[in-house]
Amino acid sequence: MSTSAFFIPSLNLMGAGCLQQAVETMRGHGFRRALIVTDQGLVKAGLAGKVAQMLGEADIEPVIFDGVHPNPSCANVNAGLSLLKEKKCDVVVSLGGGSPHDCAKAIALVAVNGGKIQDYEGVDRSAKPQLPLVAINTTAGTASEMTRFCIITDESRHIKMAIVDKHTTPILSVNDPETMAGMPASLTAATGMDALTHAVEAYVSTIATPITDACALKAVELIAGFLRRAVKDGKDMEAREQMAYAQFLAGMAFNNASLGYVHAMAHQLGGFYDLPHGVCNAVLLPHVQVFNAAVAGERLGDVALALGEKTRSAEAAIAAIKRLAADVGIPAGLKELGVKEADIPVLADNALKDACGLTNPRKASHEEICAIFRAAI
Repeated sequence: MSTSAFFIPSLNLMGAGCLQQAVETMRGHGFRRALIVTDQGLVKAGLAGKVAQMLGEADIEPVIFDGVHPNPSCANVNAGLSLLKEKKCDVVVSLGGGSPHDCAKAIALVAVNGGKIQDYEGVDRSAKPQLPLVAINTTAGTASEMTRFCIITDESRHIKMAIVDKHTTPILSVNDPETMAGMPASLTAATGMDALTHAVEAYVSTIATPITDACALKAVELIAGFLRRAVKDGKDMEAREQMAYAQFLAGMAFNNASLGYVHAMAHQLGGFYDLPHGVCNAVLLPHVQVFNAAVAGERLGDVALALGEKTRSAEAAIAAIKRLAADVGIPAGLKELGVKEADIPVLADNALKDACGLTNPRKASHEEICAIFRAAI
């Protein structure tokens, strides 16, 4: 029998009001100056200022870096790293969804290991743990607040780099649904479908384990039951909290069972066209599972049951995924996102080089990846 490893932050706080507990935990660590990595939207919404105030009251000096873009780039990482060094910060706090979390991981990793973030593309390329990172989540989808995955856009190559490194795991993750109540319906839908993609890809992965299976199927069940509600009414706190648990469970699954071709392909769309990651995943998910069904039909049948279908089959799972995506307003195809068929060969070539595709249950050729892209157009 082969061995397996299970990666997760050492402390994970969940539930309404846990943000205050997180600040008290940070005080206990003795941190003196924190770089808050976030975006301008959360600064304008006042949430970054609230967190900065809470840190200040705990005798931790806050320094806000709000230069994170929706698809964080090497330039974003370099700018944040410069500010961290200038202010001599001893801890990094990421505030937001996947973009701030990934940017913060990259900043914290390079701060300790040196070089540039491009040096760490691939799996476990760093020598030392990153600067301590506390990840405060405001969306329910990416699970980047608790994973070892870090996705950064290399502007010079127009690709998204997958950095999969145990040293990027935060020391503390925070999922307080009160910070998620202001998330717009479109972002709720995109991040929720991102979480579903994590769960499905982890469940059909070639390195899935009983632990990741349990996490993945429960995540699918919760998403099927609560995503529509969260999109319909952002103030539905039960739906918000259950989606927070769902995305965290999905994160536990894929952080340890990895992902597949949906993510490998979506990363290329994000890097090439600067498209929203969750939407790309949602559009691609059913088409990749059509491809996978030849070898993962039984597992996809389990997914169908978790989605609430009465028929245990791959076809039922794929149909249910499409209905859920349509119900929460996901575009029907990549053409609506501006993807051009002429670009597909290059996208496919880069997708096959992406580390996230390594554990897909069925291996694809360049022509087969092109065919999946075309089917999703």
